[in-house]
Amino acid sequence: MEKVILIRFNEIHLKGGNKKYFLNLLYSNIKEAIKNVPCKLENIQNRLVLRDYDNSYEQDIIDALTAVFGVHSISIAVELNSDVDEVKNYVSTIKINKSFKCDVNRADKSFPIKSNDFAADLGEIVLKNNSMAHVDIHNPDITISVDIRENGKTFVFTDTIHSYSGLPLGEKADGLLLLSGGIDSPVAGFCMAKRGLRQDILHFDSFPYTSPQAKEKVITLAKKIKKFIGAKYMYICSMTKLQEEFHIHCNSEYAINLLRRSMIRVANYLCEKHNYKTIVTGESLGQVASQTIESLNSTNSVAKYIVLRPLISFNKEEIIEIAKKIGTYETSILPYEDCCTVFLPRNPIIKPRIKDSEREETKINLNNILASILDSIEVIELDNV
Repeated sequence: MEKVILIRFNEIHLKGGNKKYFLNLLYSNIKEAIKNVPCKLENIQNRLVLRDYDNSYEQDIIDALTAVFGVHSISIAVELNSDVDEVKNYVSTIKINKSFKCDVNRADKSFPIKSNDFAADLGEIVLKNNSMAHVDIHNPDITISVDIRENGKTFVFTDTIHSYSGLPLGEKADGLLLLSGGIDSPVAGFCMAKRGLRQDILHFDSFPYTSPQAKEKVITLAKKIKKFIGAKYMYICSMTKLQEEFHIHCNSEYAINLLRRSMIRVANYLCEKHNYKTIVTGESLGQVASQTIESLNSTNSVAKYIVLRPLISFNKEEIIEIAKKIGTYETSILPYEDCCTVFLPRNPIIKPRIKDSEREETKINLNNILASILDSIEVIELDNV
């Protein structure tokens, strides 16, 4: 008998011939998440088992595992031999004074008793040894789960901790997340990571119009979400000179539209330089002037890589709910400005035409300014902050 942590996955089961590839990714990502914890991780059929860990690390392990995409649920379990008497003897030691049910999963069809029959046998044992216990198969306070595996081992547990499921992150960063200091973009990164997209981070600032505290706020956000999105690098690009030129020489109504188009151009450059395949933003349709169909079409027109907008149909309440769940909300609402609030026009254009945006851009030496901006991009290794 040994105490272990049982790790389950679900969507990976649907991957057919590619299942081994995704399972290997999950295994590697879990190893990375718990690299500072002395333990042993094993891959048995359709389960991962973590063993040989010190109990003092248990909560750290649980916290790490629940942030790994691809993990469906985990349980602190006891591993037994798949022997009828051994399982019955262990179940007889479980103390219960509430409603319960026994749930048997008989993956090993050579086990001599069928699932429902064995569950009934175990239930009788629990009732015999716990005078305050009673059976409730529909809404029990406690479920005694018995997982009989094909390798001759059985896992018994009473608690299941659910994670985010999804697909495991890829081996390298294929996405570039445009991270502002707001609520939306960290959630966008989280949502795309749930589909297996590992992302690095690009942030735009406008110092001295934005403060050092605003920059630190976004670095804090990056550190909070890197465990989800697998980010290694954060790029910080100053848009100050460009915004000043837009403010002086261009129609003020187009200031945000022109800024967003330039942000995409910077992202294009980094994608090409570092082999990212896609750009991720936190835009939600109709939320602000820069997120109308026409505005999104204008920014898309300068994109050389696909722009993913996972929040496009979300309302603000839905986004806030996820932000609170992943621990970014309280940081996002800190009252520090970001670059999109600099030189903010009173009446920003909500239906810009691409040809009009292009005409406004001819009023400044856009290419030279962009070249200067790209040369001064700051790179932060997130493992070092």
